[in-house]
Amino acid sequence: MRSAGKEEAAISVRGLSVGYGDHVVQRDLDFDIARGSIFVIMGPSGCGKSTVLRALIGLLEPLAGDVLFGAENFWEAPPEQQDRLRQRFGVMYQGGALWSSMTVAENVGLPLSEHTTLDAATIRRLAELKLALVGLKGFEDFYPAEISGGMNKRVGVARALALDPAVVFFDEPSAGLDPLSSRRLDDTLLALRDGLGCTMVLVTHELDSIFAIADDAILLDPQAGTVIAQGNPRELREHSTDARVRRFLLRGAA
Repeated sequence: MRSAGKEEAAISVRGLSVGYGDHVVQRDLDFDIARGSIFVIMGPSGCGKSTVLRALIGLLEPLAGDVLFGAENFWEAPPEQQDRLRQRFGVMYQGGALWSSMTVAENVGLPLSEHTTLDAATIRRLAELKLALVGLKGFEDFYPAEISGGMNKRVGVARALALDPAVVFFDEPSAGLDPLSSRRLDDTLLALRDGLGCTMVLVTHELDSIFAIADDAILLDPQAGTVIAQGNPRELREHSTDARVRRFLLRGAA
């Protein structure tokens, strides 16, 4: 089990408040994400998980607070430095966001085409390598419509890894998957974390995935509008005395 020590933090969030206009969705968030860990932002639907994620990946300027990658403060950095920081992380969006007119390999190679000067043959080889990492060797020339939903999710993971990021963000990665496909995706993420040593940040409310892969987590509450618990979710399930935390983590328990 991994823990988030300050000396190991890949990302530090300090006093973060996010929202739209005058509407504050979550406020006063403080947490560290340990390097090489799987960190989950969890909470019920509508609590603001994806809004927080948008602030972490540079798509939504926070109302207040700081997001630090190592010692670099993303939202205080000039645009060119923000662009450089963005290239240090990958993102897998909720729906996969694959281009239907491109093959699986072309989808994975797209970030390399956009952000490097590598030739087409090298990009193809690297795309094949990333697909092999997620268990999709042999599917390079299939189109997204020709493979299953779970496989499309893994293509999304491979594309997020295309530029060898230090941090990978996932927005509801198992949404819409059957239990078996979801478990395979969880296994893939664990293997990648252990094999590549990259830091992973997931937004999800799926308890099976949370308990299977999370090293550390925060629980956002829609009524409080802030973090109401932080720690390993399995330990929170066993030891938290907060009724809100137990209600979320014991959903469906006998």
